[in-house]
Amino acid sequence: MASVRYVAIGDSFTEGVGDELPDGTVRGWADLAAQGWADAAGEPIHYANLAIRGKLIQPIVEQQLEPALALRPTHLSFNGGGNDMLRPRADLERIVGFFEHVLRRCDEEGVQLIVLSGANPSAGLPLGRVLQTRGDRLSTAVEERLAFRPDVITAYNWFDRELAGSEFWSVDRLHMNPRGHHRVAARVIEAVGLSAPPEWWRLREIPEIERLKGSAYYREHVAPWVRRRLAGTSSGDGRAPKFGGEWVELRPGG
Repeated sequence: MASVRYVAIGDSFTEGVGDELPDGTVRGWADLAAQGWADAAGEPIHYANLAIRGKLIQPIVEQQLEPALALRPTHLSFNGGGNDMLRPRADLERIVGFFEHVLRRCDEEGVQLIVLSGANPSAGLPLGRVLQTRGDRLSTAVEERLAFRPDVITAYNWFDRELAGSEFWSVDRLHMNPRGHHRVAARVIEAVGLSAPPEWWRLREIPEIERLKGSAYYREHVAPWVRRRLAGTSSGDGRAPKFGGEWVELRPGG
């Protein structure tokens, strides 16, 4: 069997924000899925992650897709649009068009595409009902567009009602905690036809920092986001991809 070379592109969801390690780096579902893939297959795979937090879908596609394809992967995972959904005027048809562009380029390069929808944070966020409606529409539109392509590997998370529960989310309510990232990783591993560790679907409860409420939550998480929007900046400005955007080899049991 040909060696797997898996590259991930996207935003904070794919970078792994919310699954912080003791050294301050982030892990996340893509790192977990890559190692789990090697473990389940019983052979090494090569893995790269070009995702950067805070990116809208257009910069993800314009800045990450071609460098990812230049690595000559066998598999490429793509998710985007979550940050677009938080903006006042989100053009859903335009967002879906970027999914179609990624699919077309993977077809042209002979790369197996893995499409994910993000998990649903709306229950814990201000204006969550608006985000819920937009996310429902976007996820449904992507699923409908890809329904005629059964060869595309899909790992849909938005309509996973259990994953939307507060126990899967970090203190900022916007990014999944390690439990959430493990659940998404399990879904990806099983989508590629392998078996994920059963406990990944629902890890034992992880002790959480007491959730910020009321004015404390807005001060710590909402206000900085608003300031970045007003300044036209992103939490990912100046950040480089994980591992320098190059392949790392992951061995079974690593």
